[in-house]
Amino acid sequence: MQRVKMENTTSYGNRAPKGLLREWFARTPMLGWLLGFLTAVVLENLVGAEIAWRLGLPKVPVLFGFVIMLKKPVLIPSAVLYEILIYGLPVALIGRFASAVTNSIAALLAKIPLTLSAALHLGLLYAILHLWSGISDYRVIVLKLTLVAVMLTLSLNVINGYMGEFSCSHPGFMALGAYSTSILTVLFFAKDKLFGPPLLPPALGPFLFPLALVVGGLVASIGALAVAIPSFRTRGDYLAIISLAFMFIVKSFIENLEVVGGPRGLRGQPDLAALPTVFLWTVACIWMINNFVRSTLGKALNAVRDNEMAASAMTVDTRRTKIAAFLFGAFWAGVAGGLFAHVLRYVNPGTFGIQRLAELLAMVYFGGLNSVHGSIVGAVTISLLGEALRPLEIFKWIIIPLLLILVMIFRPTGLIAFREFDMESLLRPKFKEDDKG
Repeated sequence: MQRVKMENTTSYGNRAPKGLLREWFARTPMLGWLLGFLTAVVLENLVGAEIAWRLGLPKVPVLFGFVIMLKKPVLIPSAVLYEILIYGLPVALIGRFASAVTNSIAALLAKIPLTLSAALHLGLLYAILHLWSGISDYRVIVLKLTLVAVMLTLSLNVINGYMGEFSCSHPGFMALGAYSTSILTVLFFAKDKLFGPPLLPPALGPFLFPLALVVGGLVASIGALAVAIPSFRTRGDYLAIISLAFMFIVKSFIENLEVVGGPRGLRGQPDLAALPTVFLWTVACIWMINNFVRSTLGKALNAVRDNEMAASAMTVDTRRTKIAAFLFGAFWAGVAGGLFAHVLRYVNPGTFGIQRLAELLAMVYFGGLNSVHGSIVGAVTISLLGEALRPLEIFKWIIIPLLLILVMIFRPTGLIAFREFDMESLLRPKFKEDDKG
């Protein structure tokens, strides 16, 4: 404890600039940054439109100014100044310079049960996202799709990262979940040309929607058995080949199934994927996957990845462990697919092709293998970057791959790889109240 105290109070004189910057951020607990961002989004809701007008912007920047800057480069100074005034200053002032207060509050929260403290932090995070997305419908749809991407990236990382295999079947699992959930909700809660009047009162939809999502996840898990049973009898690259074939089989099957619209797709899904619903499912996904990879089964999965023969010699049932992890990842891909279909309220088999696979793989390997942190960072970064670069059209598919190539050269395992997600260390205070150093 004395050593930690000495390190915390070390003077800044002999620190490198990079170390200074890192410590500058590290001295503030998560609570401080959340309060800083909450202040920023409240400020944007109150005076964002006025500030944008005075800076000569046509409207409030919907995606941190990137879209405006790419469409009209002449507005770059105005957009940058807007982001500094609305986000930079409040977050820096409250997040950093109120660190003594926020560390004191975080110390008090550390004395209550971790579940309650985590719930309070998540409540703050949801308030930030709700206020930020309330500026425009575009922000809402981008935020929902980003949360769905987090679920998909986490579930794929279970297979490609923690299990150490290379699976290409996630778009297929996503399609099975999307169509299964859509069929149930359209059949029971919506009036549709294909299925006729709803079988149940539409008012029951929000309450039974979680069951439909679970069914979609289970259908995806059943489909995963078709890949897992033959693949895990062998070793090598057979999983990649079989899973890629599975993805194309599912896509072709749906395209030729006229009862769900065939290549035209299925529309008419009821509006059940509100932001609170998507947010809660994403939190549940992160929590369950994090518990899974830190459990005994998750440790066995890491042992199988590192050396399957050694794990087998240590009494680990390698085939059973891999199948369990594969079905678990497929389940969450199916749930994410169901949410995806109800966010867009339309689903098309062409959505679940090779481009979707490339996006998911980019998110996993960009963020980092074997890391819940990395999956979240990868999904959020690639999703928002894809939207921010949308004005560049085809050129964005040059910039994003180049970025991935640079990451693979300098960080082959991703930005944040092989790091555990520890909620307790994330929420605890960074310094003691009397630490002024």
